[in-house]
Amino acid sequence: MGEKRNALTEQPHGDRYAKLASNTVLFAISSFSSKLLSLLIQPFISHALKETSVVGVAKLASQCANLLIPFVSLGMSNAIIRFGLDKHNDKKQVFTNGLLTIFLGYFLLLLAWPLLGMIPTVSDYIVYLYIYVLTSCLRTLCTQFVRSRQLNRLIAIDGILCTFTTLLFYVLYMIVFPMGAAGYLLAIICGDAVSAIFLFTVAGLWRYLDFARLNKRLWVDMLRFSLPMIPAQISFWIINASDLFFVKYMCNPYGGLTGDDWSGLLSTGYYLPTILNTVGLIFYDAWQLSAVTEESEREAFFSRIFRLYSGLMFCCSAGIIWLCRPAMHIFRYNFYEAWRFVPFLTMAATFTCFNQFFNSIYVVYKRSTSALYTMMAGAIANCILDYLFILWWGPVGATAASFLGLFLVFVLRAINTRGLLVVNFKPGRLAINLGLLLAESAVMLAEVPYYGIYTTIITAAIIFYNWRSVWSMGRIILPKLLGRRGRSFVRLVDKATARGRKKA
Repeated sequence: MGEKRNALTEQPHGDRYAKLASNTVLFAISSFSSKLLSLLIQPFISHALKETSVVGVAKLASQCANLLIPFVSLGMSNAIIRFGLDKHNDKKQVFTNGLLTIFLGYFLLLLAWPLLGMIPTVSDYIVYLYIYVLTSCLRTLCTQFVRSRQLNRLIAIDGILCTFTTLLFYVLYMIVFPMGAAGYLLAIICGDAVSAIFLFTVAGLWRYLDFARLNKRLWVDMLRFSLPMIPAQISFWIINASDLFFVKYMCNPYGGLTGDDWSGLLSTGYYLPTILNTVGLIFYDAWQLSAVTEESEREAFFSRIFRLYSGLMFCCSAGIIWLCRPAMHIFRYNFYEAWRFVPFLTMAATFTCFNQFFNSIYVVYKRSTSALYTMMAGAIANCILDYLFILWWGPVGATAASFLGLFLVFVLRAINTRGLLVVNFKPGRLAINLGLLLAESAVMLAEVPYYGIYTTIITAAIIFYNWRSVWSMGRIILPKLLGRRGRSFVRLVDKATARGRKKA
């Protein structure tokens, strides 16, 4: 028993853990500001746009643009960082190939203008959507390439700059010039454009443009890796965004509200789960670099990190579900009922983060087709369950469908990746955590008497059960984040924990 305890609580001192911690902190600085904006801006949007139907239209329009992005980029964002990290590849050729791919994809998108103009939601905002897609693709290209050069401090600065400018554009286009849903799209466009120009200039990316020496073989290899990412990204979009469209058309009307009203409430329900997605994206940005560059003892490294990471995510999930009702009071009064969407969306966000972790194995071994098959299976299941669950339970059924679709992806990837790299993800421990989250969600949604007491007890149980993993992660991150104070705090908690064990 003592050996097991030491194995779980020992502090890793290897360079790989220090590097992962440093990158996580840098990406946290970059992402925290932008994701903090997304958290703060949602209540602001509810007050600026006022009506749930207008918010629903704005979100649907942005999701239409997000669906087009994989087609334009041809999934190249993943290839940029994977091939850019390979030391034997010429970075000029990697960046140039990525830019040419986007230009080619955008040209094909321009040819589809008349066809896209026939789609109701798209036709009203088609100019904004086209610009949105271009600026988003260019910003992603620049950020992924800068990451491949491991200029992580520059990424952190860019994140802060993008957050600040986007916030100003939100105020300009939604308050000073109240443009409604168009203003929402235009603010995102301008924020992405400023970020792309900043990175292109400061990182000197023009020096990596070399149209005279195109490496066609490398381009083919990058496309072979990235093209399967298109249906994979679309499948991911289906799981995460199709709920809005199902709800819009299947719940029009439902419970005295229109389909646009329900899609507006559903999009607001994503507010709290965005916290989990933020934590997951921060970690994944840092983890990608470590997963690709750290080659020794990969199985032990991946297994340990997943154990620590999953414990932290389950604790965050429990806290979000616990707080979902009081947190909705910061929105305009007619958005409060969005809390009903939060529990299952939170669990869906948790397994999105786990799926990203297992996707890193596909990235390491360049098996993008496996990422495609697993995500497509989840997307198909999600669409079928969306239809059935909305018929049975109304709009809230869409969130249960998303959770089950993403859970299916997790199961498939956990099995499929064992042929590449065996991650010991402790299935028994994971099942206990998931069971507790499901119980907390059931108590919350059923609104049983004194539900607050029961959800508090369940949340405390999840935190207690995962405390060792959470604190192990804290011991890695805090010294990097707070320096001397972080190390002092770690020593203080370790001493208190040791005293508690002796008394026990």
